[in-house]
Amino acid sequence: MKLVTFTLALLLLLGPGLSQAQRRFELADISRLVNVSDPQLSPDGKSILVVVSGPNLSANRNEAEVVLVDVASGRQRVLIGGRPTVKQPRWSPTGDRLAFLARTGTGKVAHTQLFIQNLASGEFRQLTTASENVQLYSWSPDGTALAYSAADAPTNAAEVARGNDSFEVGNGSMTLTAPPTPDHLWLVSATGDAPARRLTTGSLSLPDDSQAPFAWAPGGRSLACVLRPSAQTGDQETTVYTLDVASGALRELPGTPHRVDLPAYSPDGRWLSYQTPREPPFFESLEFDVVPAAGGPARHICRPLDRNLQRAIWSPDSKSLFVGGNDAATVAIWQLGLNGRSQKLNLGPVSPNGSYWVEMALGRRNAVALTANEPGRPAELYYLASPAAAPRRLTDSNHETAALALGRMEAVEWLSDNLRPNGILTYPPGFDPARKYPLVLMMHGGPSNASRAAFYGLGQAVAAHGYVVFQPNYRGSDNLGYTFQRAIRDDAGAGPGRDVLAGIAELEKRGWVDTSRIALSGASYGGFMTAWLLGESRRWRCAVAAASVVDLLDSYNLSDNNVANAGHYGPSPWLSTENLAHYRAQSPLARATRWRTPTLILHNVGDYRVPISNSYKLYHALQDQHVPVRFVAFPIAAHIPSDPVRSAEWNRLWLDWLDRYLK
Repeated sequence: MKLVTFTLALLLLLGPGLSQAQRRFELADISRLVNVSDPQLSPDGKSILVVVSGPNLSANRNEAEVVLVDVASGRQRVLIGGRPTVKQPRWSPTGDRLAFLARTGTGKVAHTQLFIQNLASGEFRQLTTASENVQLYSWSPDGTALAYSAADAPTNAAEVARGNDSFEVGNGSMTLTAPPTPDHLWLVSATGDAPARRLTTGSLSLPDDSQAPFAWAPGGRSLACVLRPSAQTGDQETTVYTLDVASGALRELPGTPHRVDLPAYSPDGRWLSYQTPREPPFFESLEFDVVPAAGGPARHICRPLDRNLQRAIWSPDSKSLFVGGNDAATVAIWQLGLNGRSQKLNLGPVSPNGSYWVEMALGRRNAVALTANEPGRPAELYYLASPAAAPRRLTDSNHETAALALGRMEAVEWLSDNLRPNGILTYPPGFDPARKYPLVLMMHGGPSNASRAAFYGLGQAVAAHGYVVFQPNYRGSDNLGYTFQRAIRDDAGAGPGRDVLAGIAELEKRGWVDTSRIALSGASYGGFMTAWLLGESRRWRCAVAAASVVDLLDSYNLSDNNVANAGHYGPSPWLSTENLAHYRAQSPLARATRWRTPTLILHNVGDYRVPISNSYKLYHALQDQHVPVRFVAFPIAAHIPSDPVRSAEWNRLWLDWLDRYLK
């Protein structure tokens, strides 16, 4: 079957060939990108708050400010500046005050605290003095108080200080140096005239990886929250509880599954929505169910959409949910009625931001604010006056980048087995189909994720060096429905590997691929796919394996998800010799004797998600077979570097390795 373009409109929107006078995008331009995120519509619908941030290389930190954008005119005003760590701005219900989080103190005693600003006077007040970071918060419906989450302080701090610091290990990451403490809920007055009051205690813990694990009931007397049995990240079963604010009494919501997140009440108080996988405990195909507020049979209203949904917001009239998730070559938003009827918002080339989230806000009359990318434009703020309206861009924070000579992007699809994967191509500026070009695969992580036709800084920098970038969405990606996503179950590498090879084969038929210069690269699960494909018989010119999974036993035993990985790769490897053999057969390490490709390995020493032991195995397997290999480690506790200096070095090493073998 011919490789076909399925988004012709996308190509037309990108316009004709770029002027030769334009400067190409470079690696250094990544550090000039401005991130516009976390849109919040005011209660009167006239203005939007966004967090505008960017890297400060000299201080090696990302700095942010809160900007107020007028919907009608697009005029902007910095509302909170001088607090580089500011985040999570939220309007009070009456719109006269603003709450936000920011760090206070210095060194080891610095913590993120909750602040409030009176918009009329400009006066700030610090509401919390939590002993650990305030993580998330929410205004009460009447605006008199705020609920927030924070981890408990260690109870044995004095003993630890004198060296008595041993601890019992549970279902956590091998990078732990102390037992994790539960995340609990607290209540603080919006006037800040009284100490915060604890709402939850004990071993039950809010999940530390949730964007919104609790929500107020409209009356303000109770909260819905999801709790894990412990603070250990591998203990991922969560249960919906209702919490009486006055007494602190918890009641499990009857009839709900034990793998839930993002609870939210409808504005009229009749319904509760929550996110849950279609087949708990498996991770694939997250959807939002709706149940009566007091508990009861679930309504699977999202199932007809057949997409992995990452966000849901109730409409003001309580008759529909606005849901969003990866969809083909973009991120889509649907208005989904409780009757099951849906309307997809016409966003054109605008792809909403969010990593395992969708950055959008809903206002009166279902107006939508979102931060989003376009193929030739990094993040900006957009506004839709109604679900039927076209998005209107309100900011131009990245106009300098948008004016550069950027690589044209194209969405493509092909046939593999009985599936139809898709992917994204980024061409070098001035691409000539009559010439031959190196092909660089840049594979996404997850695997429940997808590459999209949206601005991607490293991809643009690689394309600017004269390479065609191919980002395949292999089976297991979450942009093409439940069957496609679950096809990876118990088949971590072989099936996705066939998808990638089939995509390359179809691209080669176009005539411009230099088949002697094809490179593999990817991070996290993209690194897994890199290591898996290293075991193929065809010759690759080089590879970059970043934070790569090569041994699924390490994922099961040592990562922060640990035993929860059974939902991906099969039951515990320690229950039978067959299970153990199954994990080993699905691991790229099983193909190590076939590895012959010069490889750059990048990894963080304290990677909690993919333990660095994986990269040591990859390194020694290559080195012992006399394959050119370089292993660079960063001494930080992170999955992927996020600070400006290390991020820039990570990207430089990546591109330099490609240039070394492809030029």
